[in-house]
Amino acid sequence: MRNQLNIDYEQTINFLFSQLPMYQRQGKAAYKANLDNTNELDSYLNHPHQKYKTIHIAGTNGKGSVSHMLASIFQSAGYKTGLYTSPHLVDFRERIKINGELVSKKFVVDFVKKHTDFFSKLKPSFFELTVIMAFEYFAQENIDIAIIEVGMGGRLDSTNIISPELSIITNIGLDHTQFLGDSLAKIAGEKAGIIKTQIPVLIGEYTSETKTVFEKKAKELNSALFFADNFYSLEYALQNINETQTIHIKDLQTSTKKEFELDLLGHYQHKNILTTLSAINLIQKKFTISNNMIVEGLKNVIKNTELLGRWQIINRNPLTICDTGHNSEGLKEIVSQIFKYPFKKLHIIFGTVDDKNTDKILSLLPKEANYYFTKASIPRALNQNKLAKNAESYGLKGNTYETVEKAFLAAKNEANKNDFIFIGGSTFIVGDLLSLLNSNLPTLIR
Repeated sequence: MRNQLNIDYEQTINFLFSQLPMYQRQGKAAYKANLDNTNELDSYLNHPHQKYKTIHIAGTNGKGSVSHMLASIFQSAGYKTGLYTSPHLVDFRERIKINGELVSKKFVVDFVKKHTDFFSKLKPSFFELTVIMAFEYFAQENIDIAIIEVGMGGRLDSTNIISPELSIITNIGLDHTQFLGDSLAKIAGEKAGIIKTQIPVLIGEYTSETKTVFEKKAKELNSALFFADNFYSLEYALQNINETQTIHIKDLQTSTKKEFELDLLGHYQHKNILTTLSAINLIQKKFTISNNMIVEGLKNVIKNTELLGRWQIINRNPLTICDTGHNSEGLKEIVSQIFKYPFKKLHIIFGTVDDKNTDKILSLLPKEANYYFTKASIPRALNQNKLAKNAESYGLKGNTYETVEKAFLAAKNEANKNDFIFIGGSTFIVGDLLSLLNSNLPTLIR
């Protein structure tokens, strides 16, 4: 007989997924363009986010990695650290962690049960409810600091009720254009919505177009504006045989050289580590964080925070890697890194969601690969046959598979030990793969 808590938890999660509007699954129909519900939930629970310090992180790419790096550094410095991110890959509870530990099943069950009457009247979205659940959990657990990742955009995101110690915008790219705008300037304007009056803001990457937007907003709100490229620059990076990379950085404030070992292998992390170090530089006066603590935090991001799906090695023979990069900027970095590895033949398991600009994405993918077009197990997923037909016009050839499992098994059967298998295109493709591996790990990777 299954434990009653597990049964209650499954029922609670089913309720959250099936009864509440959920953007990750449904797309535009679940999007709410205001903070009304979030503010009502916050008031109802007596403003839990005001009981601890926070750092707020927005951006098109890199915000999840920067969030996890910062959380790992704070943990290494001895702070009780909350981490809120989205979406989850395998388990809902990945969204809400303290010192790398998932929120307890009991808290999730009790929270929903205790406030069901209020939720049924208010009818919040899935994201609105999970954000406030995280804020309440962190308050009850008496944390020191919470690293809060924006879900989408910034100005109207449910996380945007906090007053952080520091706001961070990692970069701006053309993603979620149907909600955020069809230009970099418009998207920057939405993400600049997390800038608060007299609270410092750090920009990881910018263009002349987006920099103007940030400068104008920061000036309006009398907020000190900083740019990561004024603090640090990348000298070079080396891959290590122990599945880490050593990153050599120049401190532009002191002209000294620094070296960090990072357990995240994506080359795109070079930009993220500069943003992370700049953030620590800006808030170090408010917290006790030594250089040794920074070194330890960056060396143990995966161990400390359980970050998944970022250039994650699944198998060595054949080399099998998954990554959640899903927009043109992210996929450009991924394709570049793939071709820095030696391999005989490339196999790509690929799927995306129905509301993406697939033309821009498909034009970036290499023609010299065997494709396994598939779809994730969410209503928003783009049909694999439609995807394959679109891909054909870009010279991408392969077969279609109804599920990620079937695509993965087909690639495994066709690949030899000197080949490279890549799985990606969507966070949800990677989520399906990791769920599959969790349940069938011994048989699937041997």
